[in-house]
Amino acid sequence: MRSATAAIVTVAMPSSTAMASAVSSTCGRLRSGPRCCARCRGRGVFGGTAPCRGRTAESLPMTSNISAPRSRFLLVSRGEDQLPTSANNNATFMHETARGAEMTETLFNPKTYDFAEFDAETRRILRAVVDWFEARGKARLKQDDRDRVWYSEFLDFVKRERVFATFLTPAALANGDPNKRWDTARIAMLSKILGFYGMSYWYVWQVSILGLGPIWQSDNTAAKQRAAALLDSGEIFAFGLSEKAHGADVYSTDMVLEPLADGGFHATGGKHYIGNGNLAGLVSVFGRRADKPIIDSAKALEGKPAQEDYAGYLFFVADSKHPAYKLLRNVVDSQMYVAAFDLENYPVAEADILHRGEAAFHAAMNTVNVGKFNLGFGAVGACEHAFYEAITHAENRILFGHRVTEFPQVRSLLTDSYARLVAMKLYSERAIDYMRSAHAEDRRYLLFNAIEKMTVTRQGQRIIEDLADVIAARGFENDMYFPMAMLGLFGLPRLEGTVHVNMALSLKFMANYMFHPADAGLAALRYLPGAGSAPKGAVRAAAGALSWTSRGLASRAGAAVPKLATELKRAEYEHIPTRRDAADDEFLFHQGPSSGLGRIRFADWRPVFEKFAHIPNVALFLEQARAFQTLLAAASPTREQQRDVDFLFAIGELFTMLPYAQLILEQAEIEHTDPAVIDQIFDIFIREFAKHALTLHAKPTATQAQQHRALDLIRRPVADSARFANVLGRARAHAGAYEMNP
Repeated sequence: MRSATAAIVTVAMPSSTAMASAVSSTCGRLRSGPRCCARCRGRGVFGGTAPCRGRTAESLPMTSNISAPRSRFLLVSRGEDQLPTSANNNATFMHETARGAEMTETLFNPKTYDFAEFDAETRRILRAVVDWFEARGKARLKQDDRDRVWYSEFLDFVKRERVFATFLTPAALANGDPNKRWDTARIAMLSKILGFYGMSYWYVWQVSILGLGPIWQSDNTAAKQRAAALLDSGEIFAFGLSEKAHGADVYSTDMVLEPLADGGFHATGGKHYIGNGNLAGLVSVFGRRADKPIIDSAKALEGKPAQEDYAGYLFFVADSKHPAYKLLRNVVDSQMYVAAFDLENYPVAEADILHRGEAAFHAAMNTVNVGKFNLGFGAVGACEHAFYEAITHAENRILFGHRVTEFPQVRSLLTDSYARLVAMKLYSERAIDYMRSAHAEDRRYLLFNAIEKMTVTRQGQRIIEDLADVIAARGFENDMYFPMAMLGLFGLPRLEGTVHVNMALSLKFMANYMFHPADAGLAALRYLPGAGSAPKGAVRAAAGALSWTSRGLASRAGAAVPKLATELKRAEYEHIPTRRDAADDEFLFHQGPSSGLGRIRFADWRPVFEKFAHIPNVALFLEQARAFQTLLAAASPTREQQRDVDFLFAIGELFTMLPYAQLILEQAEIEHTDPAVIDQIFDIFIREFAKHALTLHAKPTATQAQQHRALDLIRRPVADSARFANVLGRARAHAGAYEMNP
């Protein structure tokens, strides 16, 4: 791409006059004084000589000082752009009615939610699950948790109502039942409900999903039919991947299968941290043949393994009731059962084998892609229940003559917590659409999935920490759901190193997401002398020009450079619709090789930000994103830094905020989320982006250019008291709105 990029830069460096002319043709209202842009469409401008908040990339190169003004610019309505003249205008904008936003802006209330987006049988089952928990009541739920009672009564209910059988059986194995299918949308909803009532109940469901993953991906028809029959009979499943000595090192396994002379194997070895390992009808076990090689994990990070290195891997099913299956103990003090078990010369017949060689390794990775997507939804449910408890307590607690919700520090904590929770919900809802619409030519879900597992769960942990600061000791009392949520939300980001593994995974997508093909021209910054240390204004001007020209001339450059034309075509995707239809997500069990992540292309991420650039803090965050793009181009990680995981994680924290914000805005557009809430969400994002930028700046291994450019990322969010009061009011309105039956 280097030569192609150079060609683009040679062609695409117009003079300032030519650039102004191009912008004028787009905007239709270029002036020497106040400037408008494509977003205002010539209807109005924001005063002074600075570009308006609604500017797009096409208008940025008009001035070298393209930093947005720090004063507040709020639109009174979407239909007519006007310059606000008072706080009343701001309030009018921020109190705009949010159409269709009930699902996200209002927290999930299981007593009133009607599940209208689903078909009749799905609604019936989800309502039955809610009713089971509410009939049981909080006191019994808490007592069972304290006494670590195995949830046999819940599993009896699951069997009776055919919950797992209906939701977890692919349509191809439904045996004529029209309600059975693998539907990510309703699986996510049930994950949220179970997280809402107790992470232990979520866990037995979650690891059953993982256990079924290698089975549904297999060509072993008999094993699949066996699993479907066990689901019908109410059985649960387990995923035997983890080992005590290896943890998240999935390349290594000491579960060894010795070939037998008459066919089949004897399996010997241990597995650790295996949910449902006590009573699983089938355990999908990952192991290796004694007579064939597997990947040396010490060398795996240095280069791509050869195909023959996968030859020894094997996935098979085991029965937890077999005499050679030795259950050792529950490794956690909890109601859930997280097993350590050994297999001792366990007989593995040909009929038990699910995958061999490279296919076995890919099945393990693809199962995690499917199953652990639900971590984020468990976190959302737990946060929603905890929020109800916290806001109700704080609103009714009087200290020093004031409600606790009136204290300034509590107001900030509650406002941020509510905004974070809405952001989690918006992102997660949109991520469902990408999961369900995935196919062999569109694997963007792999990035969005990693962020669901990593970022959404960590945001949930942050919420529970802040709410704990609000309600203090009350959060530890034994009549509260809150302590259960605290434990669960601290655990979710740490299951098998979820954050570290998924940050490393996300970084594999960074170059393509940020530059290919959206900004091939911007990548030329790395070839400009002094780009790493030049003054911020000059670099912004150059970056803006390169970015604008690469977008404006993409089609012509593609025609001139065939390789680039191919790149551009690979990033053309149809719009991803909202997916709550009653369809079977069969691609998730035909994902193919888990490799090739560097070939996945992404559509341009900027347009959705530009649609919302009339919201002050979205516009500021877009500035930060562009500055980060410039940093990557002008001061990219050195060869040594690319092997320094600590340094790369600092980069990754910045990068993953962009796709997280992108999907939030996409869903906000679908739901018509109130601009006040969006503005508050991005107020948080600006602060966190600045914090991560400072972390990068302070890294001892950061180059001078990286230190210099990292400071360009720091911004101060636009403050607005009316918007803050609006969002705080939304948070406080949930006080008393829900309480679990006693």
